[in-house]
Amino acid sequence: MTLIAGCGSGDEGEGGSEAVDRFDSDRAMELVALQVQKGPRPAGSAASRELAEHLVTALPGGAIEPVPGGLQNVVGVLPGSLPAVVVGAHYDTEATIPGHVGANDGAAGTAAVVELARTLERELPAEHREVRFVLFDGEEEPRGCPEQEFEQCALRGSRAYVREHAGEVGELILLDYIANAGLRIPREANSDPALWAQLREAAGRVGAADFFPAEGDGETAIIDDHAPFLRAGIPAIDLIDFAYTYADTAQDTPDKLDAEALDAVGEAVAELVVARAAGS
Repeated sequence: MTLIAGCGSGDEGEGGSEAVDRFDSDRAMELVALQVQKGPRPAGSAASRELAEHLVTALPGGAIEPVPGGLQNVVGVLPGSLPAVVVGAHYDTEATIPGHVGANDGAAGTAAVVELARTLERELPAEHREVRFVLFDGEEEPRGCPEQEFEQCALRGSRAYVREHAGEVGELILLDYIANAGLRIPREANSDPALWAQLREAAGRVGAADFFPAEGDGETAIIDDHAPFLRAGIPAIDLIDFAYTYADTAQDTPDKLDAEALDAVGEAVAELVVARAAGS
């Protein structure tokens, strides 16, 4: 789960519009299906470890970084100058919800990160900032974690990554619930407003502005894998449709997803990362 609470309001603008086709949403949806076919994949499980073995081969320079408690982050890199732009998602599923396969809550974000790595390998300019792709383990809380202690006992992979790499990171773009039918992603209240404004401008440039409405900006605060980055002073944004009906249920299955929504997010994030990595 991600921990959600009400908050205040915000206001950002939108850019123009030009349809592009860099992100392969069909291939990303195939990776969603592959993950879901493995069934529930809670952190530390055999299914999670099997998935990690596949994901590490799908990322450029793929590697496993150990996380305390026997967990493991899966990372990739397009080398360049520091500080790095990090694009992240979590690949584990709920440990406390029987039958949870996390089509949108884990699998979609993971698939998008992998496909973005393929896209950006082609699209980045010759001289660019480093771009890292991080699939966090242990975002979901383990069994027995009280809700009020979520941030202390969950977010295990992101907390470990920040402890190890905070000085190397310039910003984080986190992908969570990004592929559901009817997708609308206003700014989550904890997300950095300036970086979010750049995301919205990027979405406008690729014809995806409608998926990032200003209505609802700042109304909901979420504790997610961006929280450790924010606490370390690193600008971070969380792309998450917190109105997703099937969040934290066993009904979070592929039939609830929409390839067009996933494509819109992929194109917008690709545009943002190219701009950030080029120094814009």
